[in-house]
Order: sequence, then structure tokens, then C-alpha cells
Amino acid sequence: MKKIAVSPDSPATRSDWWAVRAIFVRQRLLLAVLCAVAVCICIPAQAQLPFMNTGPDSAFAQIDFAEIYMDTQNKEQRDSQEQREKRQRMVEAGVVSALDLSASDKAVTEFNQAVTSMKSQNSKEAIKHLQKAIAAYPKFVSAHNALGLAYLDQDDARAKGEFETAAKLDDKYSGSFVNLGLLDLSAKDFAGADENLEKAATLRPSDARILSALAFAENGEQQYAKTLATARRVHALDHQGMANVHYIAAAAAVAMNDLDRVQSELNLFLKEDPTNPLAPIAHKNLDVLAQRHAAGAGIGAGGSGGPGQSEPAHTFANSERLRNELSAVKDESTEAPPAGTALTAAAANPAGATPSASAPAARAWTIHSTVDETALFFAVSSHGHMISDLTEGEVRILDDLKPPQRITSFIPQSKLPLRLGLLVDVSGSVQGRFSFEKKAAAKFLKNVLNHETDLGFVAGFNNETNVTQDFTGASADLDRGVEKLSNGGGTALFDAASYACWKLAAYPDDERVARVLVVLSDGEDNSSHRSLKQAIEDAEASGVTVYTLSTREDTGPKSDADRILEALAERSGGEAMFPGDIVALDRSLERLKDLIRSRYLVAYRPADFQPDGKYRTIQVVAERDGKRLQVHTRKGYHARRAASPN
Repeated sequence: MKKIAVSPDSPATRSDWWAVRAIFVRQRLLLAVLCAVAVCICIPAQAQLPFMNTGPDSAFAQIDFAEIYMDTQNKEQRDSQEQREKRQRMVEAGVVSALDLSASDKAVTEFNQAVTSMKSQNSKEAIKHLQKAIAAYPKFVSAHNALGLAYLDQDDARAKGEFETAAKLDDKYSGSFVNLGLLDLSAKDFAGADENLEKAATLRPSDARILSALAFAENGEQQYAKTLATARRVHALDHQGMANVHYIAAAAAVAMNDLDRVQSELNLFLKEDPTNPLAPIAHKNLDVLAQRHAAGAGIGAGGSGGPGQSEPAHTFANSERLRNELSAVKDESTEAPPAGTALTAAAANPAGATPSASAPAARAWTIHSTVDETALFFAVSSHGHMISDLTEGEVRILDDLKPPQRITSFIPQSKLPLRLGLLVDVSGSVQGRFSFEKKAAAKFLKNVLNHETDLGFVAGFNNETNVTQDFTGASADLDRGVEKLSNGGGTALFDAASYACWKLAAYPDDERVARVLVVLSDGEDNSSHRSLKQAIEDAEASGVTVYTLSTREDTGPKSDADRILEALAERSGGEAMFPGDIVALDRSLERLKDLIRSRYLVAYRPADFQPDGKYRTIQVVAERDGKRLQVHTRKGYHARRAASPN
């Protein structure tokens, strides 16, 4: 949720914080729509996938107002004919509102201080500056939109009011209607989204990103013919990063029983973004459609650019940005059950039912399932040695301080197929040890994956995430994927982790699988679109366990970057490892292989579950021969929110 319109070719788009936050906006606000479409097309229904790959050139970006004003102190230059013409072009391009050009220097100064705060992930401080900017100049349209976006970052209900105020001040500025439309999409108010995004598209008829969002809204409104028409408009434009519009068009074509259009749109989708997290589902759908076509049947509704090679951005293991990220995570409730709370085997499994380990699951085992069934992976150790032969009777669970209503599955992970993502930091900060890390990663993949049942993918990340080898079980292909990783650029760890989690969640499996993400990084981040907290929430929502291995070579005091790796791993139920040198990295990967294979899956229905979005704590206790064992699992999860009525 974070943007106002910016010229797609604006040089400020990539570097400005608002452009960065824009990607999070589309990902979060379009979550519900994409979930529905993923199920609509797929036969049978498959895993949810809220992740949207919009690319770094989001047209919903707000550029730094300093770029518009140039030098606010140089009034003579600012009022020159050349500057006036430039500002007018920006208004005509939809970058800013015409009203913004009359903002006072005091208002602009406060706005720019807000931008600085947001670059440090400090939306609370930004809100204070934006309120002052509006007090100094009440008609500051960009400030109202920015304040709404900062409120959204704080889950503050006042966000919508700021967008509405901006829209009333200037009904010729598309950015306000874009923000309102995306907010409506997040609430599944497709009619409202359609209305607002249609207004934005009328103002900017050649903006591929606005039209793509409009296609989502139209599909949600079941206006399938309009969805297809809008998708055609998008395809006729430069729509790099907008391949998902073809997936939406395919969904609309499914509803219209148009076999040829479904195949055409899915093929375009795969051609434009072959490593998209939804690509495996698209391939599966094409196979199903081909089989049905061969049988003469109709269609039934059923169930990233390459890494940048720029000079490495300066990063710090301890920084205000990382401290703010950690602070936001600490604010999350991690309340543990009070001391003395009883945990008994009978209470943990009142129904005593345990389905067969081989029973297939046609859906993803995540906490967001509409049947409110929680899937929890955990590992157990004793004095550093993994325990791989636990029984259900040796494990007890409390969910939100209460034993589950029913345990539905208890399965050793060794019996489950593995879906593994290997995410390697290829930024400039790891250059000195990059070659060794690649060799260790290739060896790890070869040892951990069973080519008959398991699948893995390899991706590198710097400013962007680049999949060098998509899902495969072939060791040779994975080796080549690792070898293709190239070094250089900044670091967007949180973006990469979110992307990888949703890519793992999207893979269409007809049986229960274990989803694991292994991250090799120093923990530094200087250019992510998403926050640490959002990355953790994405891991939680996608049912992925994250393991992090630090590439830091010294053993000095723990840094903020180290704590980032710990939070990302431990909050998802994984573990952070700090080898300390490149030789020990190889040993750590060997230990990680055993750790992954020694985990267990327990699926259960929580007692007194309420779809209120609140954080629910989890405690797992394992005992053997009267001795308590060490359990590695996530500390809790967010309950799903009840869907708003359309």
C-alpha cells in the first residue's frame, strides 16, 4: 500500500523510497484477488499465492517531492520559464497534482523529512511530518496521499479518509483514485475498486499498471468480457513486470469457457515471466486443457529480471534502517503460555484421530485455509542431536494457550516430498567469499534433495531477485543454476525472502509437502520494498520454514544484521546459523541437511478459533523418558481475517 502515480520513465522511480513501497502496496492489496484467481483457474484447486511481481518501475510510485521542487530555496530558478514548463509536464504526466505546485516551502520541507523517515522504515515519524505539511498547506494532495500510505503501514483506519480528501481536492489527479482502488481490492470490494480504478484509467488511459489493477477489479466483479478487453489494452502497451494480467485474463476466459483464449493468455503469461511463482500452476493448467481438448471436452472451473550489475551500494551490519526493522518485529506479540500451564497428551489430541500419512491434500496446509487448520513443522533435539523417531504421544501443543480441538495429522518429514528454495545473496557485500559459497550451496543441494520426490529452485538476489534455475529435481540442472549466479549490486533481502516464500507456496502439489527456504546472506538490507515484518508474515502465511546461514566471516559481537537473520528464521520455525568462516559454512550446510530431514509435521484445528487477524501463540513441548527435549518451531501466527462482503 504505498503509492501515488509517477511517470514510468522517471529516473527517480527506482531510487525513491515511495517507488520501493509501491511494490508492497500492490502485493498486499491484491492478495485476495490473486488467491481467488489461482483457485479459479486450477483444476483441481491449488495453493494460495498472494505474491505479486510488479517490478521496480511501479507506476503507483510517489517520487521524492524534492525532485519536483528541485531547490526549494532558489525561488528565482524555480519560477523560471523552464522550471514552470517542467512542472507542468509533470502534472500532465500524472506525477503530481497541480495543487502541489503551490505548496509552501515549509510544507515541502516537512514532506521531504517524511520521505527521509520512510526510507528508514519509520512510518510513525513520517506521519508527524506529513501532518505538519498538511497543516502548513491543507491542499497538499501528495501529502494527503502519503499520509494515507503511512497510516496503512501502521494499519490505521484513517488511511482511506486521507485518500478521499486527496481525491476531492483534485479530481484530475489519478494517484488518489489508484490508492482508493487498491484499498478497495484489499477489502474485496470489487465494485468500489472498479469505480475508482476506472476513474484513474480514464485520467491515464495509457498506464499499463493502472489498467492491470483495473483488470483485477473487473474479474472480481465477474465482468469477464471487460477483463479480457482491459488485458488487451495492457498487452498493447509497454507492460514489463505486468505479466500477471495475462493470468487474470486466463481466469476470465475460464469463466467464459473460451478454451483458445485460456491457452493464449497462459502462454503469454509464461513467455513474459517464465519464473513467476504462478508459472508451475499455469503449466499444469495448460497440460489439463490440452488433455481436455484432445478428449473433446470443454473447460470446467475448478479448484524477475536479471540481477543488476551496478556498483554495490554501501551497507552496514548496524544501521538505523535495520534497527527500525527489528523494532517493528519486536512490537509483535510473542506472548508465551504462563508458567505452570498444563500440557497433557489427552488434551493435545482429544479426538485421538490421526489420518494416514499418505492421505493426499488437495490444498495448501497453511493457517489461512478456510477450514482453519494449522500446519506446523518442528524439529526436536537433545544436547545438539536431532531426534527423528518421536511419536505423537510424546508431543503436546498449546495454540493461543489452549490445546487444539483436534489433531488431524502427525507425520515425520522424511515421509514428505520436499520443496526447497535456495536463495543466495549475490550483492557486492559478499564478493570476497562468493565463489566458495557457490560451491558449498551446490554440494548442499546435491545432498539434501531426493531427485525422485523432491524439487528445488535456485535464485540469487541483490537489488532484485533472479531465478537462475526453476523447480527441478535434477542435480546437474541445479548445479548450473548455482553456477549462473553472478555477483554485484545492492541488497534487497526482505523482498527476496517474500518472493521465494510465495514461489514455494504456489507450486501445484496434490499431496502434502514440506516447504523450506534456505537463505545465504550477511543479513544486511539497503533496498527492499518490503519490511522484515512483512517478510516474516509472508513466510508464515505461505507455510514456509526459513533457515538462514550467515556469510559473515568474523565472530565479533552480534550485529543488527545477525539479529535480522535470527528473526527471519526463528519466527518461521527455522534456525539461524553463524558459521563464522567460509570453511565452517560447508559444515553448517551439512548440519542443516540433517535438521531439515528430521522435522515433523503436525496439523490440527485450533480451539476457539476466531477469524480476527490477531496473533495466536504456539507452544510445542516434547518429552521422552521424563526429560524435556528442545523444540525448534515458530512462536505463533496471525489468524486469517474474515472476508469482507463483496
